[in-house]
Amino acid sequence: MKPFPIPVVAIGPGSQVEEETLNYMAMPSGMTTFRAPLLPEPEEINARHGAHVALRAVLAALDETRADGHVRRVDLNALDDADRVLINQVMGEGEVSARISAGLDGRETRIQESVFAGIWRVVDWLGEVVINDALEIGRIPNGLRVAAAADVLSQHAPPLPEPLPPGVMNSPMLLTEIEDAWLRWQAGDEPHIVNLTLLPMEVPDISFMDYQLGTGRVLILSRGYGNCRITNTQRPNCWRVVYYNSQDAVILNTVEVTDLPEVACAATVDLDDSHERLQEVLQWVEGVTPANGEMA
Repeated sequence: MKPFPIPVVAIGPGSQVEEETLNYMAMPSGMTTFRAPLLPEPEEINARHGAHVALRAVLAALDETRADGHVRRVDLNALDDADRVLINQVMGEGEVSARISAGLDGRETRIQESVFAGIWRVVDWLGEVVINDALEIGRIPNGLRVAAAADVLSQHAPPLPEPLPPGVMNSPMLLTEIEDAWLRWQAGDEPHIVNLTLLPMEVPDISFMDYQLGTGRVLILSRGYGNCRITNTQRPNCWRVVYYNSQDAVILNTVEVTDLPEVACAATVDLDDSHERLQEVLQWVEGVTPANGEMA
């Protein structure tokens, strides 16, 4: 018999050699969504009048902020411990937090967005002592802009050293572009974003650029679809913004020239949603049954 001219290949399950394990790309995780706060029954908290007054003030401030965009502040310093516990329960923790490191006065500010986007807990510390406790209502607390402006050392980048450090090749030209952007940027302009991930920037280049820009006292962390770390530089309206995936690998490394990176700010639609949700929670806290009988 003549040999068959076409090799016979087995097909079907079990006919092919397979690897023992299948390696799938890891799926993103940690996406934050709104969850209504866990609260005691209304009869347990109906005596917390100080907290009720503060929450009504926050709701009123949110109404005004939605109308004109200005940040407002509700002082919590006078609340007793029981009222403060209720405020903590209602506000919870959202996906954005921030810290302003201590300056010459020794005061450190810690900021936590609540579960209601655009409502922020702002606490000032002197050592281990709380000296101010408040809720700020708006797209972003004012203190972050103030601290970033106070950190500016000069309107211009420092002169380049001669010779340049070993391995530094592309960052000097990039620094010229970034400086030109912050000198021209004005309030209301679109952000000027330099995507370092797409550029031939090795570790020495990025380290040198960060050294020339300087690092300020503001640190903002946004936990949403992955994570984002935002720090101010010591140049006007200039920020370092780095995005990480759920495995903490850098996926986007940028410099932004703007007053505050948009990723840290609550959107206008978020303020509208927060108003509706806080109104329902306040009705529950005060023992008033919402129209639909339950919280969103």
